[in-house]
Amino acid sequence: MLNTSGNVVKRLQQGLAVFLPGIFLLGFNIGTGSVTAMAKAGADYGMTLLWTLVASCFCTFFMINLYGRYTLVTGETALQAFKKHIHPGVGIFFLIALGVGVCGSVMGVMGIVADICHQWSLSWLDGGIHPVWFALFFISLVYVIFWRGNTHFFERFLALVVALMSACFLLNFFLFMPQPSVLVAGLIPSLPDEVVGSGESPLLVAASMVGTTVFSGLFIIRTTLVKEAGWTIGQYKEQRNDALFSVGLMFVISASIMAAAAGTLHIAGLQMTSAAQMLGLLEPLAGQFAVSVFAAGLIAAGVSSQFPNVLMLPWLICDYCGRKRDMTLPRYRIIVFIISLLGLVVPVFNAKPIVVMILSQAFNAVILPLTVGCLIYLSNKRSLVKSYRISGVQNVVLVAILLFSLFTAYIGLSGVWQTITSL
Repeated sequence: MLNTSGNVVKRLQQGLAVFLPGIFLLGFNIGTGSVTAMAKAGADYGMTLLWTLVASCFCTFFMINLYGRYTLVTGETALQAFKKHIHPGVGIFFLIALGVGVCGSVMGVMGIVADICHQWSLSWLDGGIHPVWFALFFISLVYVIFWRGNTHFFERFLALVVALMSACFLLNFFLFMPQPSVLVAGLIPSLPDEVVGSGESPLLVAASMVGTTVFSGLFIIRTTLVKEAGWTIGQYKEQRNDALFSVGLMFVISASIMAAAAGTLHIAGLQMTSAAQMLGLLEPLAGQFAVSVFAAGLIAAGVSSQFPNVLMLPWLICDYCGRKRDMTLPRYRIIVFIISLLGLVVPVFNAKPIVVMILSQAFNAVILPLTVGCLIYLSNKRSLVKSYRISGVQNVVLVAILLFSLFTAYIGLSGVWQTITSL
């Protein structure tokens, strides 16, 4: 009997291990930036921008799968390939651009999480708890776990947080689920008219949705995780299924967040200017239980993305330099500590994190074309991939994604310019 239960546990652990790289990416992708972008889209435009999410998730799966496939074939990570086969400057560009983006994300994520916790605390404590204390708590929690753990421990802890986040947002979907006809209509590509007083044009909101879903950092880190897992081309099916699992759940969670805002705020004609404000707007429409579930999902999303955010820069440095990823070294602990402290910027200076996050996600869309272009070059170079060159159909899809990324980059720049000129 004990042997049987032990075998069951062992099989469950082995099954979980197969999907841990995908869970890590899911935790990285579904953060407060993604929640903000999806909730903003749902509140202002209902489900009319659902097609943008579908296109973004398709592009993400296709890119994750092919970047992972490249590593399976060559044994090289993306940064190593950029440095060796294209130009060292390309690798340095991604190192700097992604590092700067992560620093901005850490500020925005912790600012939103602290603000949400403060608003939530108002319901059970007169005056609430100041956001700075919540920021200090979550920053300390993440750093202590980083200090005491290793990569596998991070992944398993992240799996628990992602499970909590998924359960909360899926429950919200069933609570606020729009009519099926509304969901179907949202799959038809269209760009709605700008909502007066929303503060952001539909172009910028769509670009932020793309930027937070089709994120270059996902593809770069994916190759590192695949290499560390020890997978070879013989595990291509497992790698593909892991990517499909990650992106499929990514779509479901993101669509659930949109639906929660569309089924409440949009119908009531209420506009969202911050994620924390959404809690106050939701309560009279959906009740305290639904608000608590949504708040728990938001906090879990923030914590799940904070882990990869603070780890990303030292991981990229190790990857680019070809060093073993030993996060116990003092220099990496110092880097993570400094990055973690950036989480205090928004609570201390009382900035508006939603503006920072949307503009940051739009900027991420600008670096995407280079990521796609590098993949096209590497995956077609016979001396590298030999008989595993991508097919003509795959090349056509990649070119389409490249054109799509150039379009979203234009949208992002146009939306940023509109925002700047309206200030």
